[in-house]
Formats: sequence, C-alpha cells, structure tokens
Amino acid sequence: MTWKETCPMDEKIQLIGDWLKEEYTVTELAEYYKVSRKTVYKWLGRYEERGISALEDLSHAPHTHPNSTPPGIVDSLINTKLKHKNWGPKKIVAWLEKHDTETSWPAPSTTGSILKKEGLVKKRHLKRHTPPYTEPFGDCERPNDVWSIDYKGQFRMGDRRLCYPLTMSDNFSRYLLACQGLFHPNYEKTQPWLERAFREYGLPLAMRNDNGAPFASVGLGGISALSVWLIKLWIRPERIAPGHPEQNGRHERMHRSLKEETANPPKANMEEQQKAFDYFIEEYNTERPHEALGQEVPASLYEPSRRIFPEKLPEVEYESWFTVRQVRTNGCIKWKGGFVYISEALIGEPVGLKQISDSAWVVRFSFYPLGILDERIGKVVPLVNPHKRKVSPMCPV
Repeated sequence: MTWKETCPMDEKIQLIGDWLKEEYTVTELAEYYKVSRKTVYKWLGRYEERGISALEDLSHAPHTHPNSTPPGIVDSLINTKLKHKNWGPKKIVAWLEKHDTETSWPAPSTTGSILKKEGLVKKRHLKRHTPPYTEPFGDCERPNDVWSIDYKGQFRMGDRRLCYPLTMSDNFSRYLLACQGLFHPNYEKTQPWLERAFREYGLPLAMRNDNGAPFASVGLGGISALSVWLIKLWIRPERIAPGHPEQNGRHERMHRSLKEETANPPKANMEEQQKAFDYFIEEYNTERPHEALGQEVPASLYEPSRRIFPEKLPEVEYESWFTVRQVRTNGCIKWKGGFVYISEALIGEPVGLKQISDSAWVVRFSFYPLGILDERIGKVVPLVNPHKRKVSPMCPV
C-alpha cells in the first residue's frame, strides 16, 4: 500500500474518519489515499470488528486491567473523536455529557490518555507569542457589539481554481455568521454577502478586520469603499495593528479549525467546498462546545441585533460647527482657493472639517476621523497612534 511514509497510522485514521462522514464512496477513498478498494474494505472491516486499535500492530501489553475504562465507553470516546478529529478531550467529554446524561463519562485527562494510547492525539508544538503592546479594543459585553470579518487564506481546490473563504463571526458568542467560498476577494464580491448577513442578523456596532483589501486601504485613515459603506450604516470599522493577529484572536482560532476540517484536503470544486463550509458552520454553532464559553455552544448565547438593515442608506450629516466639503472626482476637496487631496474612496461624499488651531482642522467622514488638515503644508496628515502621540499645539488631545 502507498500510505505516507511519515505516519501510516494517521492515514488510516483519516480514512476511517472520512468514511464515517458518509460523504465519500469506497472508490473515492481509494483514489484519494492511493490504495486499492480491497485495502479500503480491509481497514473498514477491521475497524468495525475491533475498533481503531485493529488498524495497527497488536500490542504485547496485557489484555485486561482491573481499573480500566469499560470498552463501551472507550468506543464512544473513540467514535466521537473520529467524527470530530480536531476536538480535544474537553470538547469530547462536554459533548458526550450533553448527549448522554445517564452515562458516567471519564474526566478529560483520562479521555486524553485513552485517545493518546489509541494514536488519536497529535503532539502540538508550543509557540511563543509576543504580548501586544497596546489594548486598542474593549471587551465585548453582549452579542453584536463587535463582529469580525476576514478572508481565510486562499487555497486551490481539486479543479485548480482558488477558493477565498469569506468569514464573519460575533466576537461575544463566537457565533459563526457566515463562511462563503468566493473566487475573488474584492469589494464587488464581498459587499453582497456582508449585506446578506446584515439582513439576516441585523447590524453590529463595530466591525473588526485586518489591514488588507477590501476591508482597508493604504489611503487616508485606512478607508476603503467597503469601510465607507459601513460608516454610512453607523458601523465603526476597527483595524487591528499590522503584525498583531492576536488582536483578532477569537476569529483567527476559528480559522484554524475551519482549515483543518474543511480544506485538509480541499474539495473538488466550489460547490463541494461550500457544502463542507456549511456543514462546519452548523457543527461549530450548535454542536462544538467552546471552553471560553463554559463548554456551551455559540448558538446558546447569540441573538440577532435589534438594529435593522435599512432599505436606504442614511445621508451623512454634520453638526453646525463643522465646515462641509464635497469630495470631487479626483479625490480632492476645494479649500481656500486650492485643492486638498482626501481619498478616492470618498468621491461624491461630504467630509466635515472642524478647526482646532489657527492652521489645523480635524477632517472626518461622518463620525470617523480621517486626519488633520495642516494649512501650512496644504495636506491632510494621518492621525497619530494615541499610544505614540507627542502632544503639539495642532494635535487634538
């Protein structure tokens, strides 16, 4: 047989797990794992007769132990692990306790030992993480305070086309709001799916994302066409600091599970890949216990927002003490006989300016600060990171 030389047992376990999903035929498994159909039937037969231990060489250890866990419970633990290969002992025990309250299930530590003995536990390498130097975002106190949105790293499907998974989640409950496979990660493809989520779940107060397109840009205030749309809906864009994915750690952790369970290996085409995403969403929200939630599932904590998606975008308005200018087709505003560049993402939109010194004006789009217009140089300069700010006469405190 042509199992991978690195770890044949892992390949056998993967095969059994894929079979238990009831998504593949024996022929498909044989083609993917590069073995004969006869070999697939052999391992499936051994598993059905004697469980996972039948897939490796017989051990020379004693066959009975006076304090061992009953075989029926061991089988349940193993079967649950095979169906949810990326769940750890805590999740497995929590799930079994909810679905079978009459059985006395072993502790997670015992469960971990059983799974390790059966070769079902992968060793994890400890990673050192540099703690963030700032805490730019507050804690979420209720559902829809903050959503996270991102594109999970693209990968090639069986038809060689790239899949870009667009994901959205509620930071308070960990509820996975959407996972949609797209062929292009641009504004035109992203906005309709974001609108679909808003219509189904309502509007959050803030949307957290990284600094990449289409969520942000290198322009003034990091603003993009998508963030302009969010601001007009009164949703505050939050951008994590470059090089600090831990500031969106809850969403990033979900991405790791998403990759392991839906794209390892990738599916044949987008239709099959989306089926895997949809299955993951259902399991993640309604079955998978989360340690951070006290082993509850996200669906038990999430509820839709009371802020309804409007059929018409509200007009951007400013207080009476703001000077308002329209952004022209070249991305500039007319200012005191000249032109000042703002952003092409704001073409056709009104921006507000409030004077803070003899030569400095704060520039905003709706509630969102863009920068400071310095009349001495005729340009809008970016706002300084509040944690690095050096106070000067023209800097708002």
